[in-house]
Amino acid sequence: MLEMLPIKKLLQKECLTVLLKPWMRLGSMIMLTLTLTACASTNSDWLSGANQDPRASDASKVSQSRNAARAPRVNLDKDSVGNLNAPYSDLWDRIREGFVFSDSDSPLVIKHVRYYSERPDYVDRMMSRSSRYLFYIVEEVERRNMPMELALLPFIESAFNPEAFSRAKASGMWQFMPATGKHFQLSQNVFRDERRDVIQSTDAALDYLQRLYKMFGDWELALAAYNWGEGNVSKAIKRNQAKRLPTDYKSLKMPDETRNYVPKLLAIKKIVSDPKAYGLNLPVLENHPYFVIVTTSKDIDVELAAEFARMTLPEFKAMNPSFNKPVILGASEPQILLPFGRAESFEENLKSFEGPLATWTAVKLGSRETVDNLAQRLNVDANQVREVNAIPRGMRIKPGSTVIIPKNEINSDVPMYLANSGSLMLEKDIKKVANANGAKTTNTNTKAKNPKNNNNTAKKSNTNSNQKKTTEKSDTQKSNKKPSSEAKVAQNSKKPE
Repeated sequence: MLEMLPIKKLLQKECLTVLLKPWMRLGSMIMLTLTLTACASTNSDWLSGANQDPRASDASKVSQSRNAARAPRVNLDKDSVGNLNAPYSDLWDRIREGFVFSDSDSPLVIKHVRYYSERPDYVDRMMSRSSRYLFYIVEEVERRNMPMELALLPFIESAFNPEAFSRAKASGMWQFMPATGKHFQLSQNVFRDERRDVIQSTDAALDYLQRLYKMFGDWELALAAYNWGEGNVSKAIKRNQAKRLPTDYKSLKMPDETRNYVPKLLAIKKIVSDPKAYGLNLPVLENHPYFVIVTTSKDIDVELAAEFARMTLPEFKAMNPSFNKPVILGASEPQILLPFGRAESFEENLKSFEGPLATWTAVKLGSRETVDNLAQRLNVDANQVREVNAIPRGMRIKPGSTVIIPKNEINSDVPMYLANSGSLMLEKDIKKVANANGAKTTNTNTKAKNPKNNNNTAKKSNTNSNQKKTTEKSDTQKSNKKPSSEAKVAQNSKKPE
């Protein structure tokens, strides 16, 4: 009986194995499918032909980034912002988890860490300003599976100021030059400059950085190219290749600004990673969208939009710095950014308001015209036209220009072709310049009418000047004479034998 127990247990085990075998096969198939899916999800289009990002192997993070929600968008003509929900946790922790670059304690990095740590007020302003925009940037960086250090780049580009404007005419939080902005389809016209648009400029900047990474296969070189230009970095690499020198970021010859560019970013990374170590504090940032994007097809004054959202005008402009003029044009499909708590107020007031939403419209000129003539023809105030269009006195408007004017009951909203391509071209008013010159000539002639003794003095001075001219002429003639035989001998004697 004792000998039969092991055999019985063995038979039971075999039966159990037979029963469970189909389920075990099914489990294996499910595991294989999940593995293949995870492998497929790690293939990012922008990584083809370049070094793989270390984060690409983390299937869970890739899956999370693929499903990351972009900034909520609500068309108020059809939908409502009341149903939006968001998760709540610390955004800084999310940023730290996404860091990829190796830590560096190079002298340049330490230099910039010390610079920031000695200026806590400046760092506080930067960090507080970033709280409006950082969540969206983090979402986009994670969605594209890019290193999270890139979300900190606006700290060193513009101190997170979307209205920043450099001497070189770079504009916005990501500091786009006009030509680069146009290349990445950032509109720059009378009504708006999308280099200052938080959404559009962020998307364009990350597109550009992805392209540069594809080109150079290295994030440090991509960042150098973002600052210095891809052509300059390519030339620097070729120069080093010709000399058989290394072609990494540290080995290339570049301007001081570019040489300090990556160390500055790594210094900000160190501060974000451990702010208390440097005597600094980070503002509390919850991991949820700061703003909602609302759209409407109706023209609306900027001041009225701020009032609808229960925001001050500076607060509204800080969220929407791309709007150049006091009116937001519905035909251009505007993206109005509002804090989560203000979006519902904006929606309610917009739908219940019964008065005119816009007090400004625009016209396109068919011929050259002065502001005064335009104001008289359209029965509007000339000073208002000059002020809102920033037209100095003494200038006239060229044909084809788009001019903003006060709106009356007859005017409709600005059409799409003007909203998307309006430009203002000015030139000096030739008539006014001619009249001003004529007045100067008249004053000069009046001053020239002097008493007789002055005339005699003038005659004497003229005589003296004529004598001087005669003397100068004779001296010139002497100098133009051919050299004498003695002079020729002297010249020839100086020639080397």
